[in-house]
Amino acid sequence: MTEQHLAIFTTASLPWMTGTAVNPLFRAAYLAKDGGRKITLVIPWLSLKDQNLVYPNNTTFGSPSEQESYIRQWLEERIAFIADFAIRFYPGKFDVYKRSILPVGDISEIIPDEEADIAVLEEPEHLTWFHHGKRWKTKFRLVIGVIHTNYLEYVKREKNGKFQAFLLKYINTWVASIYCHKIIRLSAATQDYPRSIICNVHGVNPKFLEIGKKRFEQQHSSNQAFTKGAYYIGKMVWSKGYGELLKLLHDHQKELAGLEVDLYGNGEDSDQVKEAVSKLKLTVRVHPGRDHADPLFHDYKVFLNPSTTDVVCTTTAEALAMGKIVVCANHPSNDFFKQFPNCRTYDDDNGFVEATRKALSEEPVPLTDAQRYELSWEAATERFLRVSELNRASAIGMEKKSSTKFASASLSLWKNMEDTSAYLHHLALGFEATRKAFGAIPGSLQPDEEQRKELGLSS
Repeated sequence: MTEQHLAIFTTASLPWMTGTAVNPLFRAAYLAKDGGRKITLVIPWLSLKDQNLVYPNNTTFGSPSEQESYIRQWLEERIAFIADFAIRFYPGKFDVYKRSILPVGDISEIIPDEEADIAVLEEPEHLTWFHHGKRWKTKFRLVIGVIHTNYLEYVKREKNGKFQAFLLKYINTWVASIYCHKIIRLSAATQDYPRSIICNVHGVNPKFLEIGKKRFEQQHSSNQAFTKGAYYIGKMVWSKGYGELLKLLHDHQKELAGLEVDLYGNGEDSDQVKEAVSKLKLTVRVHPGRDHADPLFHDYKVFLNPSTTDVVCTTTAEALAMGKIVVCANHPSNDFFKQFPNCRTYDDDNGFVEATRKALSEEPVPLTDAQRYELSWEAATERFLRVSELNRASAIGMEKKSSTKFASASLSLWKNMEDTSAYLHHLALGFEATRKAFGAIPGSLQPDEEQRKELGLSS
């Protein structure tokens, strides 16, 4: 059997500390470690102007090779093996309104035809909303989409949100079905998709599991492992759980008297969050965002996370790995975490108050080796290989051929409908006016001269 070529395309890259930058990077590393495949991670390259808007602490790069070195160093500091995979860049532009990086031109071209075997699209809807180029299913033998983001939940919170969410749901289904053979949904919190399966194929940065082990050893030797109370960490925007958390704290100040909470994050709503906090009688402190692995967080015992916009919350997984008690909403995004004894879910306001008070009065239950493994990237990679069926020699992802004429005719009709649908999408997204109507960034049909030069693309 010939070696599989697997290309992982994603919508963000370090130093932007977002899930779609970090998780695909770990996926590439652990799939490369698993062996038997040639892995390529394909990430966006931004012009200097956009880098200044997106990357924290004034971090910028003069060339793709400079950014690649930064990414590899970051990864090497967190894993205990040499990850043998390639990194390639596609041209991207930052959409200030959507707070997202969007692809420019036909990014499938980044992988040469002779290497085009299997593609993993991290956020397939995001990568294909404005795609104009070769059809993904035609170029690649198997295309797997991994749904990271609950876009409908975010859109519902905007002006005319319900109508926008209605439209977006159908657009997402349309592009995902014409460009992907199979969809993996990280949890049932996302919208449903044809040919989809629910499985959390993400793991935890090994650093957090190491921190958790040390805390367990401290508990075991009867030293107090946790000396601080409750905290929350996340991008400081209302939709990321801050709205829900501050409302719960505001409405139940009497029942939660004596509670102290530290909030850590940076974001567009920081000033409004600080203003809302200043009106509370409870002691709530607001701090700038920091890396969750920072020693500052090691002593906290309880992680409060009432967010319901996540699909699977990375910081919740990290907190559990560090041995903390997590108080979170009884919501599909938290289903994976319910198997861990330190995950405490609540259904309503009273449940939140009760769970928070109980968590602060108890000590966390040490994770077993099996539970620790379940949070790891090794286990996540096993789950990914199982649900994507990459280990099966016949993992083509195409519809199985039927022996009956009726079934063959039905499949043929379905394929013709899908081909027509894909052609219409291709046609519509080839014109600047329709692209603009769909919400694309102006001038994103082809990379500009600056990006062509930086990426060494032919004119």
